[in-house]
Amino acid sequence: MRQIFFDTETTGLEAERGDRIIEIGCVEMVNRQLTGNNLHLYINPERASHEDALRVHGLTEAFLSDKPKFAEIVDQLLNFLAGAELVIHNAPFDIGFVNAELKRLKRGVLTDHVGGVRDTLLMARDLFPGKANSLDALCRRLEVDNTKRVLHGALLDAELLADVYIRLTRGQDALLVDDHGDNAAGDAMATVEAVDLSRFELPVLLASQAERAAHAQLLVDLDKAAGGSCKWRVLEVAEPVA
Repeated sequence: MRQIFFDTETTGLEAERGDRIIEIGCVEMVNRQLTGNNLHLYINPERASHEDALRVHGLTEAFLSDKPKFAEIVDQLLNFLAGAELVIHNAPFDIGFVNAELKRLKRGVLTDHVGGVRDTLLMARDLFPGKANSLDALCRRLEVDNTKRVLHGALLDAELLADVYIRLTRGQDALLVDDHGDNAAGDAMATVEAVDLSRFELPVLLASQAERAAHAQLLVDLDKAAGGSCKWRVLEVAEPVA
C-alpha cells in the first residue's frame, strides 16, 4: 500500500475567505516503510499571512515572494499524490485548503485524484477518548521526538505524523511485518512443521468471583471513558437472534 503523510501551512485558518496554502509537505510510505521519496513545496500565496499564522510557521511574505504559485506546482503535486492514500491529521482543514486551490483552477477536488483519506485525529480520538490529541500531544504520548519542532513546518509535521501513525497502528501488523519491513514472519510460518495439539491436555483456569467482579467493573469504567459507545455494551442489550 502506498501512503502519503500530508500537511500544509497556510496564511490563515479560513480557505473560504481567501486564505491560501504557502507550504506543502508529503512523506511517502510503501507497505509501512518510509521510502525517502518525499515532496516539499513552498508556494507564493499572493497575499500576506495573518499575524497569528505567521507566529506559527514563520514564513514571511518576503521569503515566499519568489516561490512558484499554486498553479505552477499543481501538476507536480497531483502526480505525486495520484492513487495514494493520504494520511492527514485533521484532514478537513488541509483538504479544504487544497480543494479551494483546485477550484480556482477548475481541477475538481482532491479526492478525485487520490485513493482515499485517513484522518489520524479521528483515529486518536477513538484510541484516547477525552484526552488531548493534537500532533504535539500524540508525540509526547507515543514518545516521538518532536524537539526540533520550534515552528510548524509542513514537511517536518508530515514526518512526525508518519512516526505517530506507525506507533498508533503498530499492533495491526506486528505479527506480519518485522522492524526491517521484510515478511520474515510469513517466511518463518512457511517452514514450521505442523504440531498435533490434541496430544496436549491444557488446564482450564476459571476466574474467581472477585476476579469476575473486578473485570466487570473494568468494563464499566472503559465504557464510561468511551462515552458509552463500547461494542460489548451494545451486544449485551441486543435482542437475541432467532
